[in-house]
Amino acid sequence: MTGITILVLLIGVLVGLGIVEYSLHRRNLRAIPIRIHVNGTRGKSSVTRLIAAGLRAGGITTIAKTTGTLPRVIVDDGTEYPVFRQSRPNIIEQLRIVAFAARNRARALVIECMALQPHLQSLSEQKMIRATHGVITNVREDHLDVMGPTERDVALAILGTTPNDAVLFTAEQDYPDEFAAVCAQRNTRCVFVGEDAVRALEASDMARFSYLEHPENVALALSVCEAIGVERDVALAGMQSVAPDPGAMSDLRMNFFGRDICFINGFAANDPESFERIWRMALKSHSAAKGRIMVINTRIDRPDRSRQFGEALASWPAADKYVLIGSGSYFLVKYAVRSGIDPRVFVNAEGLDAESIFEEILSHCRESTLVMGVGNIAGPGLELIKYFKNRSTVMAYGGAAEG
Repeated sequence: MTGITILVLLIGVLVGLGIVEYSLHRRNLRAIPIRIHVNGTRGKSSVTRLIAAGLRAGGITTIAKTTGTLPRVIVDDGTEYPVFRQSRPNIIEQLRIVAFAARNRARALVIECMALQPHLQSLSEQKMIRATHGVITNVREDHLDVMGPTERDVALAILGTTPNDAVLFTAEQDYPDEFAAVCAQRNTRCVFVGEDAVRALEASDMARFSYLEHPENVALALSVCEAIGVERDVALAGMQSVAPDPGAMSDLRMNFFGRDICFINGFAANDPESFERIWRMALKSHSAAKGRIMVINTRIDRPDRSRQFGEALASWPAADKYVLIGSGSYFLVKYAVRSGIDPRVFVNAEGLDAESIFEEILSHCRESTLVMGVGNIAGPGLELIKYFKNRSTVMAYGGAAEG
């Protein structure tokens, strides 16, 4: 047998195994009658959790998988398990989650899109999930290096997860023509969840959440659950009992040797629009605070994002100090100073551990101070959240935040 013959046989075996594997995957998909694929710039993890909680409350056996701050699989009783990976994140792991849901006889799978590259987003939907219900939370000017260069390009990339012959739910209002065109191509009905649905939520509805959740996320999740057949009040009650994503916005309060400090975890806000929105919201709800400190977690591999933040900072209400953590903060400072911000208000805390960052923040606190973390949850962001949370004496809830 020649070497070429052996090579051809090996290729044939690999192709055959691939065909068998994909056939098994299609069988797993058919075993799950409700498949919900959640995509968008902000709030994917929160909306995934909310939908799954609403479906469980309605008696639908549901498996959920989030890809946010810490990837998690959430089983039908609400128990969470970490997603273990052999190496870097890879969208192939979605196949394992589908198989897991099928083995556990789930009626519904709610899964967060983990792809960034536009062609991989489309592949995730067309070959891996084949959703019965698609969800796009919103479109923001983020990951422009991958999905840009404009926000409209981001919208078109995210629309790659629009399912065929199904229904797509979205709270995005700025690109109706693009949504309509893609949905028409894929014979899918588009449901826009607008301000009326948000206004239908009472303040008391939001106050029952154990963390700060954004009403648009709740309204979007409720629309999906109601379309599947879960009564609104039942779904909402389930959502109000949900455990938040580790990156969900929270309001932590502590008294440290006579100094009242309110720390708001907004690290998941890593685009300028969300960034500004939660900063203004925090200043409004904590207007009595005598000091204001913004902690910005930057990434050296996201210089374009740092540039966007730096250019935008000058147009927002000023902080007393900007404590910079993470890596690559030079880019943010460079553009912020060019935009007119005094360089003396920046505090370089790159490379410090959570305790040292806390001490640096503390050195700039007054008798009452609002401290908000923004920019990126990874690395020192998550550690700083844990540091504050483990030392907080009061946790305040019932507000609204960007998810």
